Amino acid sequence: MGEFDLIERYFKRPARRSPLGVGDDCALLAPCPGMQLAVSMDMLVEGRHFLSTVDPARLGHKALAVNLSDLAACGAKPLAFTLALALPAADEAWLEGFSRGLFALADAHGCELVGGDTTRGPLNICITVFGEVPAGAALLRSGAKPGDDLWASGTLGDARLALEVFRGTLELPAAAFAQARRRMEQPEPRVALGQALRGIATAAVDLSDGLVGDLGHILEASGVGATVDADAACALIGIDGAALLDPVLRRTCALAGGDDYELLFTAPPSAAEAVREAGRRCATPVARIGHVEATPGLRIVDATGAPIAQALTPFDHFPDKARD
Repeated sequence: MGEFDLIERYFKRPARRSPLGVGDDCALLAPCPGMQLAVSMDMLVEGRHFLSTVDPARLGHKALAVNLSDLAACGAKPLAFTLALALPAADEAWLEGFSRGLFALADAHGCELVGGDTTRGPLNICITVFGEVPAGAALLRSGAKPGDDLWASGTLGDARLALEVFRGTLELPAAAFAQARRRMEQPEPRVALGQALRGIATAAVDLSDGLVGDLGHILEASGVGATVDADAACALIGIDGAALLDPVLRRTCALAGGDDYELLFTAPPSAAEAVREAGRRCATPVARIGHVEATPGLRIVDATGAPIAQALTPFDHFPDKARD
């Protein structure tokens, strides 16, 4: 099966938003009047972002989900995406599963594949996603204000727990591991919640590299600091029996685990009920886990307000070895 046969069989579909669909030199997109394009790109590399044993349908889902999560953090509505795919071989069974998982999520969010590229090489998936948001309404990292509440959606830490099982450093009951593994391999992007938070949240970011690291992007862009309640964050671990895990492990997973793809956002205390109502409308739990302060820096405390000294290091593709 050649490159263009592969595209024709597994990735070509009738055009909807794009006048051209897949197959021309460029895709054409026309956002609605008064809207701005929101664009994001993520790359997934085998052995770095996913295991070789992952089900291809789940991998197709995750490849798009991590990009849709960026649109969610911006409050944007998905429109279309491109796919660049490097494959060791044209494995038809793998391609069938991958494309099925990819398009199931794309269809759920009305997001159309409009172009891309394929080549032979180590397995590497790169998606660029396009969305639209009303001009001036995008959620940014730079709007947090002292006094704002700090909120998180959904669950935290489950994906890291699954990773620790795969690493052999942790044992979980079969049912709990299945829950954690699904969160790692098939995250649900909070697209509806992101749009519902427009005009309510003051700043937002998606949680891909761990809460302490991604929160740092908001703090730096907004010129503020924050205090995080570690116990409130740990309460968001979603697997059965999470409360019985070692407290140090729970904090590591919830606060620095990565691969959560939830939304972390700020909002004034006066908007608390509006935040909760947005969560209810989107069938997505939201929880207050801290607050924003004028004093720079990040402070981690327990439920009593006592500081936690545990070192928490977010994921970094290029760590500074001099700090090790």
